[in-house]
Amino acid sequence: MDIVFGLIRNVLEEGFIYGIMAIGVYITYRVLDFPDLSVDGTFPLGACITAMLIAAGVNPWLACLIAFLCGGAAGCVTGLLHVKLRITDLLSGILVMTAMWSVNLVITNGSAVLPFYNKDTIFTSGPAALLTGDAKQYRIVLLGAVCCIVVKLIIDLYLRTKSGLLLRASGDNPQYVISLGKDPGTMKIVGLVIGNGCTALAGSILAQQSESANIQSGTGMVVMALASVIIGTSLLRKVKWIRATSAAVIGAILYKACLVIAMQLGLPTNFLKLLMAVLFTIALVSNNLFAGRRKKQNVNPTQI
Repeated sequence: MDIVFGLIRNVLEEGFIYGIMAIGVYITYRVLDFPDLSVDGTFPLGACITAMLIAAGVNPWLACLIAFLCGGAAGCVTGLLHVKLRITDLLSGILVMTAMWSVNLVITNGSAVLPFYNKDTIFTSGPAALLTGDAKQYRIVLLGAVCCIVVKLIIDLYLRTKSGLLLRASGDNPQYVISLGKDPGTMKIVGLVIGNGCTALAGSILAQQSESANIQSGTGMVVMALASVIIGTSLLRKVKWIRATSAAVIGAILYKACLVIAMQLGLPTNFLKLLMAVLFTIALVSNNLFAGRRKKQNVNPTQI
């Protein structure tokens, strides 16, 4: 039983952290219909910036905020390339993702891994330091859940504002936004800023969990995030009281659980990325099948 509880704790620890990234990708992929590949670059960007700042003695919570802002800046570049320079969405993300590799190397002074052991993190200082006894071993799960819930609530509140409604309309019906005298391109940039900011924040928190930053940690993150969003929103589509942001977080936890189960069954680590791609493919195919069934059910018999 101790092994089972340990696995569940591991799934929840990283599941909530990746859930923050999934919320950000939900904004770009579901709301804006923008396949943002710059996620693979902004995730390690948040980790590298956090490692540099904490190693220099900066407050870990402030490091999280700075990581969010830097990720948002990278997302802004993606948006400007697409909206202002008319570069396609895929190429815009690829360009920023490629550029982030060099940026991250500059931040880490050319090192692939930047450790900051025995430094204060959000898991060892502040509110986390107040946890004692049995609660102390669950501090990563508790703080990860709190951070994820706070981000989710903020995004939910924003999507209900006038700006948030315009953001949603920019993905569904850009012409309607234009008729209101607003620029859908500007709203796309705003959405990319928020999405990549959340991604960098997830990287920041994960780096503080492991007390190190790896510039290769972003490899496959866009696949994980997209699969999490698709799995969560597809499985929980009919549960009306669960918001899409919550579904994205649940999808991230389920996705992480699938990876952990596969590893426990003896899957070599060399096949981990292959498994991620397979899970993503299954999620896509399942989502397309469900979408096809809904279209058939919505067809009016008199029109056939």
